[in-house]
Amino acid sequence: MSTIAAQEPRLNDAITTRECRLIDFDGNQMGVYPTAQAQRIADDMNLDLVEIAPNADPPVCRIMDYGKFKYDQAIKAKQARKNQNKIEVKEMKFRPKIDIGDYTTKKKHVLRFLEAGNKVKITIMFRGREMAHPEQGLSILERLADDLKDVAVIENQPKMEGRNMHMLIAPLPASAKKKKETKNDEGKDN
Repeated sequence: MSTIAAQEPRLNDAITTRECRLIDFDGNQMGVYPTAQAQRIADDMNLDLVEIAPNADPPVCRIMDYGKFKYDQAIKAKQARKNQNKIEVKEMKFRPKIDIGDYTTKKKHVLRFLEAGNKVKITIMFRGREMAHPEQGLSILERLADDLKDVAVIENQPKMEGRNMHMLIAPLPASAKKKKETKNDEGKDN
């Protein structure tokens, strides 16, 4: 019986208890009433009698428009799903011999991804003889991490996988960003 109540509250004639604690439409407690009398009060108001706390002694029932209540709950659930923060992992590929202009452009793209709240996987792709000098790729990753230290944190350190070197960076948490902004603001006043 209680498992059913956990899923859907009992309504009107489905409430089988002898008496219940009644709460009116505005949320005010009316006291303990026989269930039949509580049902008549709800019917007179053209509303539903809903059992909201079946395990209480006596069970608690409320007078409400159950259809409107269900609709409002569905809207709240939809809003909660809509406001969820979805974090994607974007990828930016670099080459070990990247030119400064290309590096700057790709760094701007990485910044845009981070500001949107996404994590970014940085990949250095090696070809042929470039494999003999992984330190060139590592220096690019270190330079990028240093350039982005104000807005991002390294989540996974650089590591070699086959012909590619990977590093994962994530945007700074909001609290860390705010602290840095306040420190910068204090420095500007002086």
